[in-house]
Amino acid sequence: MRTRQRQLSPRTYQASRSSEGSYVGEVSISPRRNFRHLVRVLAFATGALVMSTALEVPASAAAVTTNSVLAAAKAAITEQSGVHVVITFTASSSSSTREAIADLGKTDGVDVLLLGKATVTFELTPAYVYVSGNSSGLTTIFGLNSAQAKKLGKDWISVNAGSSEYSSLKSSLTISSVTGVLPEAKGTKLSTEIHKGAKLDVLKWTTAATSSGPKASYTLTVPAKGATLPIEEIGTASNGGKETSLFSRWDERVVVKAPPASSTIPYSDITS
Repeated sequence: MRTRQRQLSPRTYQASRSSEGSYVGEVSISPRRNFRHLVRVLAFATGALVMSTALEVPASAAAVTTNSVLAAAKAAITEQSGVHVVITFTASSSSSTREAIADLGKTDGVDVLLLGKATVTFELTPAYVYVSGNSSGLTTIFGLNSAQAKKLGKDWISVNAGSSEYSSLKSSLTISSVTGVLPEAKGTKLSTEIHKGAKLDVLKWTTAATSSGPKASYTLTVPAKGATLPIEEIGTASNGGKETSLFSRWDERVVVKAPPASSTIPYSDITS
């Protein structure tokens, strides 16, 4: 259903945190919240990246600070055409792993959410967001009831541009959402380390427990030289939940081809 400059694997991102410490979908257009996508991201910059020196932390800078690293990372992310993101989450109460695999572009994106045998795929184009999945994914992840999932079958839900549901989904299926991985400067500690000969800037911070989630600690790693693009983020909740986010294929071009019109059903027709 989709074509890209680079091949996509199954997958996806931005979010609010559930009581288990996972990312759950503010983007859900159904009553339930989805296990979610991509913001808290571990990124491997595997391709050759052409970046302006204005988007890099200068190697000769007299003082690299938390603020300067975060500003450079935000600017560098904004300049990218796309990115591949993989997020895995293991809850403390279960041995099962949830996974989100995404390719996020400027206007197009793909997100596959996996929970056991349940799967849901989101595909964003400038005109529509399309949603498909197996029966268990449509009910347990996306929030349809069994009758609605049966009505959809193997077709795709279509959500048209201009609707509030489209806007909500689009916000987490494009690369602009990736800046959400960056913490606030206040309370974030910066250090440096050497890994396999490469100098890295390491950002660490914690979030307090709330009514919707436990206390959590985060570590975000970015290159100390060159484009300041995230390499990895690891989050560990006080209840034992752990989330690892990975970025790769920075600056990939993501172009989604819409499914045939004959295999799409408007969201309103599914829920009516």
